[in-house]
Amino acid sequence: MQEHTEDRPTFTFQPSMEDHSEGDEKSIIVELVKVTKIYPPDVVALRNVSFTARKGEIVFLTGASGAGKTTLLKLLCRLERPTKGLIEIGGNDLNKLNSNATQKLRQRIGVAYQDFRLLPRQSVYQNIAMAMEVQFKNKKEIKQRVLELLEKLSLSEKIHKPAGKLSRGEQQRVAIARAAANVPPLILADEPTGNLDPQTTSQVMDLFHELNESGSAIIIATHDKSIYQGTHHQQFELQQGELQRVNS
Repeated sequence: MQEHTEDRPTFTFQPSMEDHSEGDEKSIIVELVKVTKIYPPDVVALRNVSFTARKGEIVFLTGASGAGKTTLLKLLCRLERPTKGLIEIGGNDLNKLNSNATQKLRQRIGVAYQDFRLLPRQSVYQNIAMAMEVQFKNKKEIKQRVLELLEKLSLSEKIHKPAGKLSRGEQQRVAIARAAANVPPLILADEPTGNLDPQTTSQVMDLFHELNESGSAIIIATHDKSIYQGTHHQQFELQQGELQRVNS
């Protein structure tokens, strides 16, 4: 039986998510309710995971390798689908999005993948600019933003170099710049400082905090305690697929 998708909603970040019922309460960008993900035949990656991320918040996901952090990020950009439970982004139930709406969703989310997913033959500039080109930004705006990001991440000298010729740390920063290019409502970062030294880690976190102050909700999966210890940001730990809040 063919699935009929033409009457399903397209994707928008809904203004109705702005909740002013409690004064300055921030709008919810991400909401998960009792989300479980099981890979065949019976591997439980996530079990009954619930949390929210609001506009202008940073959320850290911690836990050992294999605890489910990457799976959770994949669910949020719909690279995976939950076995059960509710996932809403900007007020949209991801289970109800058609292919067109899913594509629009991904254009509104900046993702810095753990394996970078850069185009190796394209230059650093082209890899970052592409994220803005798909949203039809003008060339002047694209150039200005790309140069700004390269300066912030100490990559200006690499602007014309093919991404495949960069070191892993440089590729990681290009992937982060691409995710940040459009100042999207939601940014997902999987081990964004895993290949970086303390100085470049500080540059990346400065960029994340700048985006955060602009209103982006940022969810960071990490093993790097230096980027979240002593901060006021939300921190959750995944243990064998189950989520526990570490702070409040």
